[in-house]
Amino acid sequence: MKKIIFLLSISFFISCNSNAQIKETSSSSKTKFPISKTDAEWKQILSKDQYHVLREAGTERPFSSPLNKNYEKGTYHCAACNTPLFKSEHKYDSKSGWPSFDREIKGNVAFEKDSSLGFYREEEHCANCGGHLGHVFNDGPKNTTGKRHCVNGNALKFIPTE
Repeated sequence: MKKIIFLLSISFFISCNSNAQIKETSSSSKTKFPISKTDAEWKQILSKDQYHVLREAGTERPFSSPLNKNYEKGTYHCAACNTPLFKSEHKYDSKSGWPSFDREIKGNVAFEKDSSLGFYREEEHCANCGGHLGHVFNDGPKNTTGKRHCVNGNALKFIPTE
């Protein structure tokens, strides 16, 4: 009997769809953002991977973004609408596999609770277009803000300081 319960439990967890984080696209969200486009318009200006992250709240594979190990001086902008989101001076290596920052550029990032995985996390979006960026956790550097903005590289465009 224990073996049957164990096997049923394993089957349940294996059958869970890996797209559990995908939510409604921001364009169908009730929140209104200054920049609004149809899904077709977003698909024309974003790559497939950018669309998946920014408009479908997807997550890229860890350690897959070249921006993860980028430490040049500059600003990280929204890949969809070019809004400046994070400064390079606030970037650090969290060893999580995603670009991480201890703070955002105030007013350019919006936050909401995300319970798509069965527990609450703080999700972050571009405040201008609503594009999904990632999540914020309280395990960041204690000597600064204590926050870790865990951001998908596909949601970002790096603009170096001239």
